[in-house]
Amino acid sequence: MKSIADFLKFVFRYRYKAVDLIMFYVSMICAVTVLVHIGYITNAQIAKHTKVAIVAMFYGLFVLELFRTASSIFAFRRITASHYSGIVVIAYFLIVTLSRISGFTWVNYLVKDEWLYLGIGIVFLSELSKSSLFFDNFYFNPTILFVISFIGLILIGTVLLMLPRTTLEAPLGFVDAFFMATSAVCITGLSVTDISTNFSLFGQTIIMLLIQVGGLGIMTFTGFFGYFFSGGFSFKNQLMFGEILGENKLNDVVSTLLTIIFITLLFELIGGIFIYFTLDPTLFESSAERVFFSAFHAISSFCNAGFSILSDGIGNPGYRYNYSFQIVLVLIFVLGGLGFGTVYNFYTYLKGKINALICMVFLKKKYKHKAQPFSFNTKFILLCNAIVVIMATGSYFLMEQNNTLVPDRSVLGEWVTSLFMANASRSAGFNSVDVNFVSTPTLIMLTTLMWIGASPGSTGGGVKVTTVAIAFMNIFSLARGKDSIELFKRKIASESINKAFAIIVLSVLTITFSFVLLNFSDPDQPMKALLFESVSAYTTCGLSLGVTPSLSATGKMIIIFTMFVGRVGMLTLLVAFIKNTKNKSYIYPTEKLLF
Repeated sequence: MKSIADFLKFVFRYRYKAVDLIMFYVSMICAVTVLVHIGYITNAQIAKHTKVAIVAMFYGLFVLELFRTASSIFAFRRITASHYSGIVVIAYFLIVTLSRISGFTWVNYLVKDEWLYLGIGIVFLSELSKSSLFFDNFYFNPTILFVISFIGLILIGTVLLMLPRTTLEAPLGFVDAFFMATSAVCITGLSVTDISTNFSLFGQTIIMLLIQVGGLGIMTFTGFFGYFFSGGFSFKNQLMFGEILGENKLNDVVSTLLTIIFITLLFELIGGIFIYFTLDPTLFESSAERVFFSAFHAISSFCNAGFSILSDGIGNPGYRYNYSFQIVLVLIFVLGGLGFGTVYNFYTYLKGKINALICMVFLKKKYKHKAQPFSFNTKFILLCNAIVVIMATGSYFLMEQNNTLVPDRSVLGEWVTSLFMANASRSAGFNSVDVNFVSTPTLIMLTTLMWIGASPGSTGGGVKVTTVAIAFMNIFSLARGKDSIELFKRKIASESINKAFAIIVLSVLTITFSFVLLNFSDPDQPMKALLFESVSAYTTCGLSLGVTPSLSATGKMIIIFTMFVGRVGMLTLLVAFIKNTKNKSYIYPTEKLLF
């Protein structure tokens, strides 16, 4: 008995990586079996056997996880941070197991097979996250790793969407599955098939998960789960994630990572609840279907993806005049488009106000307020967004009075539709009105709004409102003969001005290049529709004039490339592959050019 105890201590103190590797491969086999069972097997007899195998795998993983965690605690003689995740997983397995064998009616909901699939998925995700943090033995440029992570997620999504049970009719071909996976990961919303009628619940769930992971970034998710399941970061991991997240202080990397995940899930949860209560219950067969609908649209709207499981989108007859539903969607995708930094600034401001109220009312003591509750970037982003929201909504209301706003039943309805269409076109990609029926001036405005996009650091696309604002401010500054841009008693750094100019030029070049190629690949399509499609793909908006499904295979590949470049950023790609890391110790003489 003593020899067994000594062996366990040796293994879990000095060979724990080998144990994790074995667990990773076992969980991967189980996860692949679940995927094959859910997405591939259509024969009922074979499905019966795979279901039995999955149940056995579930209990097997339960025993393995219990043995590993207990042995590790025994080896270390204490519970460390790395054990917390194992304890949580064991608790989940125990609850599901007791529910399945107890026979009590109040736990019938936990008897469903989906909870087995989720348990196996949690174990595989935990092992995968641990493996994703083993970067200490090799080096990757964080920017290149960021790009590779998106490519990897798109390829995984492509394979999943090609499974026979993803669709209700014929399975998707490679190009169509590749297109849909790229559109979901790049949170664009362009679609070559109607996911409301052609996709099964399994397929719609895959799209929803791809949107969620793609909206936040695969590295954010792997970093979060890797930190949780591994119990910490190495120094190299902190450096890498610090550069990916744009965080200069290593001490704040973990808190920033956790904050991004927390804020996203919190607002999606709140948004989903509000959506649920704005829906007409008679439109759903069950409350579970209503919950899934709410969750899908909350995730899609906060991530500014534009996907909907409604035929005809938000313009569906059952939702076209549900103005409370549309207002909730607007609030969610506007919040998602403000950027995580801005939303977090609001969160800390409200948190400070609540703490101050508690101190004054309950604790009877003074509370120290911050001198600057909102940062410069937050104030600038809010100002830019307020100007764009007001101007875009007012312009749509005036230009569409005798056109697409005629069917609306009230002045309130007209303003809600104007607010929805004007702001969804910036990046969210939803439409309560068929874009084909808007007037030409409105279509030009919507195209411009798509190009402007949302705010930096958000799930939205486009060149960003701050970039356009800096460009206009630079023009006025030059016209007034000033050498710098000043706002809120601050001077804008020349680096920001140069970057704004580069982003604008690269966006125009990329859109033009995509548009020209589409005219060669699909010469039979209208040029207006192809230009609109190019802008929508690059800005990851998702609005279309209806040509997406009818594009040729080459045209779809061009749009795929455009969506990917628009999501990752052309400037990011250039930095990743041609960045010069050598610093010069000398400066050349300055010369002025003629313009």
